[in-house]
Amino acid sequence: MKATYQKYILDFKKPSGTSRGILTEKETWFIVLEQDGKKGIGECGILRSLSIDDRPDYEAKLQWVCANIHWGMETLWEALLEFPSLQFGLEMAFRSLESQTPYLLFPSEFVDGTQAIAINGLVWMGAEDFMKAQIEEKIANGFNCIKLKIGAIDFQQELGLLRFIRSHFSPEQMEIRVDANGGFSAEEALDKLNQLASYQLHSIEQPIRQHQHDSMAELCETTSLPIALDEELIGVFTIADKEALLAAIRPQYIILKPSLIGGFRGASEWIALAEKYNIGWWVTSALESNIGLNAIAQWTFTLGNPMPQGLGTGGLYTNNFECPLEVRQGKLHYNPKLQWEVDPAIFAA
Repeated sequence: MKATYQKYILDFKKPSGTSRGILTEKETWFIVLEQDGKKGIGECGILRSLSIDDRPDYEAKLQWVCANIHWGMETLWEALLEFPSLQFGLEMAFRSLESQTPYLLFPSEFVDGTQAIAINGLVWMGAEDFMKAQIEEKIANGFNCIKLKIGAIDFQQELGLLRFIRSHFSPEQMEIRVDANGGFSAEEALDKLNQLASYQLHSIEQPIRQHQHDSMAELCETTSLPIALDEELIGVFTIADKEALLAAIRPQYIILKPSLIGGFRGASEWIALAEKYNIGWWVTSALESNIGLNAIAQWTFTLGNPMPQGLGTGGLYTNNFECPLEVRQGKLHYNPKLQWEVDPAIFAA
């Protein structure tokens, strides 16, 4: 077996804001396996300043993986515990190599085109008019669940946006999730959560920065608005540590990003523990290209979770790859009639 990799820079169509700053591009690496004339592809993508494997030796580790690909999936996965995006890329590449085509990883009614995945519409941070325009666009496009990034503009303006939505759509008509990306201080969080709860929101992601376990546990116990852990799961590697975290904080939900938490296997460990503690969960992309998004979507469908998932990110980039994924009426569809168009250079390393 031969393994090679290629770096690829994804360019955002519009600068996209979070409480951690403005995103204009996204780095990703594609690992390509070749054996007996077949090729498989996996995506290893990091989010700068967020991924636990955003390290100076990242590319050197990817080179090491390619040099030792003969060790096989299981041994390499265990050796890459501190590099969850490489774990995900490897899982994906090996499954791709074993599949009939590089991109049909999990056969199901989803890839047959007969069923779709409910998803939330993502509204990025920005000026009030910009965010309002995004909300109106998502509503017009048939979404009945939207997720707003909050924490970068004036909080009262953000409440005004929620008031605008609720003046037109009841909670039964439109589910609203908000994501603070750790933007609130521990001291102010409960008051802000109580104000947000008056708009009958579904949940808030990561209201305070991760690693404040006592404060987060207290929030989860006293909040009037369900809390979902996101960044909190990053860098928690062993099953014992994962269970200890959930048992201590007892969140209402957790959010699973395979690139950030050890791929399908890592996410499945979190799901098993969440269900043990009666904690809800859903899956979200970490701004992968359509290659990674396709793998996550196919896997997510097999889990049978009816909640809207966070998988509507395929249209963010100017230089993404044409693929069968389509967003229609608030759902992610796989159109088998559409073909993949991937730069051949990615496979030519």
